[in-house]
Amino acid sequence: VGFMTASIKTVADVQIGDTITEAARPVAEPFPGFEEVKPMVFAGLYPIDAVQYEDLRDAMDKLRLNDASFFYEPESSTALGFGFRCGFLGLLHMEIIQERLEREFDLELITTAPGVRYRVTTTDGEIAEIDSPSKMPDTGRITKIEEPFIEATILTNDTFLGGILPLLDEKRGVQKKFEYVTENRVMLVYELPLNEIVLDFYDRLKSVSKGYASLDYHLSGYKESKLVKLDVLVSGEPVDALSLIMHSDTATPKGRLLVAKMKELIPRQMFEVAIQAAIGNKVIARETVKAMGKNVIAKCYGGDISRKRKLLEKQKEGKKRMKKVGRVEIPQEAFLAVLKVNEG
Repeated sequence: VGFMTASIKTVADVQIGDTITEAARPVAEPFPGFEEVKPMVFAGLYPIDAVQYEDLRDAMDKLRLNDASFFYEPESSTALGFGFRCGFLGLLHMEIIQERLEREFDLELITTAPGVRYRVTTTDGEIAEIDSPSKMPDTGRITKIEEPFIEATILTNDTFLGGILPLLDEKRGVQKKFEYVTENRVMLVYELPLNEIVLDFYDRLKSVSKGYASLDYHLSGYKESKLVKLDVLVSGEPVDALSLIMHSDTATPKGRLLVAKMKELIPRQMFEVAIQAAIGNKVIARETVKAMGKNVIAKCYGGDISRKRKLLEKQKEGKKRMKKVGRVEIPQEAFLAVLKVNEG
């Protein structure tokens, strides 16, 4: 064990497992090193203050040095600005990285909804791996979408089966095995989509079993699923950071829930704001944030009704003009609403 210095300009040039040799006595072949770990869960990390972008990049460089499983690449969002698309081994790994970035490097971050890597086959026969909804091709160009599945083994007391079995069905689970290993202890083996367990599955499993259920799983492969991209539009403009990839059976109810939540969080403007959830060109849910109104006829006591109508029409025209040029600022809480909808 010792120390050495090298003329390395950037931290990214160093890989864990690289072979270091003497220039005078080089080795014929480098050591095999470590097999590169493939991340399973992906999420966007954005600094709340755009000034901290460079600090965030330097902090990630340092974390990458002692965590080979952590992956990141630059990403930009029209709503959140510049940030990074990050890959993690799982949800716990993601929480640890975020916690370290905030505590050790004093950064304030927004995390987008976590997702997994999908395989998309297009009409021209190309197969692309998609880890972000923004990279999803147009619906007309997609032949099929495959998602990763896991084989999960759950050990629990049979007392809690009444809560665990409906949870597994809700997460699109397929039962492979149901076996009593002791008089009152059950082993369940289920096949589940990885995307369904990355967010809240473990917490809900512990809740319904009062902490008496264990979960172990491994990746079983990719399977074709009926998946769609759910977009959220604010005043007709899509907000890329709020897009989600989900199963078609749950897209409509979750879309309605999301726009209803967004209506509560987006502050009222001087003009009407339309919030829509859409799958492709089809709008599946809509809510409207009403405009703040001024009582322009407050000073009109009695008199001709035509005068009041003229004032109201003038106000209406003004709001139309404002709607064309106005921008809606989306609060940070709205991006967290996506996580709450997924948990629901």
